[in-house]
Amino acid sequence: MELEPEHASEILRWGELDVLGRMAWSSNATMLVTASLDGFEMPAVYKPQRGERPLWDFPDGTLCNREVASYELSAETGWEIVPETVLRDGPYGVGMVQRFVDHDPEEHYFTLLENHADELRKFAVFDVLANNADRKGGHCLRDRHDGHIWGIDHGLAFHVAPKLRTVIWDFADEQIAPDLLDDVCRVIGALDARLENLLTRAEIAAV
Repeated sequence: MELEPEHASEILRWGELDVLGRMAWSSNATMLVTASLDGFEMPAVYKPQRGERPLWDFPDGTLCNREVASYELSAETGWEIVPETVLRDGPYGVGMVQRFVDHDPEEHYFTLLENHADELRKFAVFDVLANNADRKGGHCLRDRHDGHIWGIDHGLAFHVAPKLRTVIWDFADEQIAPDLLDDVCRVIGALDARLENLLTRAEIAAV
């Protein structure tokens, strides 16, 4: 059963988390879990803060905050790029919990580009706003249920220094669509309230 975003977020935030196992090929601790609340359950991805690998250029213990900040930016723009994501306590301590997207792992940015160019143009603008330092092809997933394209793995974002690293260069030098620019202008004033408990003042100002 497909859940409304508000209901999905409620289950992620307040539901009981049952760890199914660790997800392979992740540089940081990443768990597949089931979130259950009031008879509803959904698969989710849980990344505990304590399992984050230290990095020289990002403050320790902040990647989970940046994942949630990316969801907040996605929600404020209305672009629906990042699945519902919350910051909460879990089986291994505080971390981010994100709705799992059922997808074909053989699909990625380069296989999706031809038929989903307009959706991926939004990703390009989003990554500039979030200063995404880690947009890999496999971070673009097509939902098996409705074909929607989602973006995942936004822990390396919102740095104060320019760090854009992305595979999405096919739209370089294109004029950004007016409706996307309108969305950007609309959300700038609302970002402080959404991000103030997740990022530093300097990081919010950098957006």
